[in-house]
Amino acid sequence: MREGLIPTILGTVVSASGAAFLGSRYKLVASGVLGFGLAHIVLGTIDLIEHR
Repeated sequence: MREGLIPTILGTVVSASGAAFLGSRYKLVASGVLGFGLAHIVLGTIDLIEHR
């Protein structure tokens, strides 16, 4: 399995769940979860590109 694939997939799942909760009353928590997921996507993608 390629290095960086797991954080990218995990970040996608976490970002999707954070985006789903943006309309709820926990908007601040949802924004934090969304940012956490996006950070994982960026870092995982950097690993994927770096270790071709």
